[in-house]
Amino acid sequence: MMMAFSGLIFAQEAEDLIAKADEMFLELSDMATANEVLDMYRQALRKTEDKYQAYWRISRIHYFIGTHQEEKKARQATFAQGIYFGKKAIEAESDKPDGHYWLAVNNGKYGEAKGVMKSLSLVKPIKRSLNKVIELDRTYEDGGADRVLGRVFFKLPGIAGGSKDKSMEHLEKSKELGPDDPVTRVYLAETYLAKDKIEEARTELEYVLNMDSDPRWVVGLDHARKNAEELIKHKKFRKK
Repeated sequence: MMMAFSGLIFAQEAEDLIAKADEMFLELSDMATANEVLDMYRQALRKTEDKYQAYWRISRIHYFIGTHQEEKKARQATFAQGIYFGKKAIEAESDKPDGHYWLAVNNGKYGEAKGVMKSLSLVKPIKRSLNKVIELDRTYEDGGADRVLGRVFFKLPGIAGGSKDKSMEHLEKSKELGPDDPVTRVYLAETYLAKDKIEEARTELEYVLNMDSDPRWVVGLDHARKNAEELIKHKKFRKK
């Protein structure tokens, strides 16, 4: 009985840690806080038998940390940890989207850190993971699977399966599912520019530049705005 009671206490402590870390994640603005969030998720992992909830969140925070590291080897190591915990989440709960999604985005960023041409072997696993998210819950992360697939098709060279048309298709679907996501809007603007859809691209960028701050987007809004500010200077916008 005492062991069962202790287990309940630890489970409650884990839930409280996860809830507090989730609140902090929504307002992340510096690496010190990100590392504190990571530590809290790790503590929760040690205290609970329901490892899944901690696994996918640890994968997610590694993605955030990796995207804010400057040194290439450090980024690769961080994304590799994100990949590891994404896989652990899938092992724990394969019928939920979280593990599949964060595995895919960490794989994608790991590939970017290595270089696109050196990472073509990751394309199929990334697509497989994202298509699984679409199968399970296409609305996850405001159309996140379509957002990432759109970016994959944009970044890949044509000989490796890249397609601006497929990029646009997925990003427009992502926008439909999450119309206020600033990252989707910027990605879509880039794809529109590549297809010489200039006014459509301008509309997306101006939307991001005029967005009000929202706790849901604080992690990505500042970065998206900076990208929008750079893209709006593109020479294509200066042509009559």
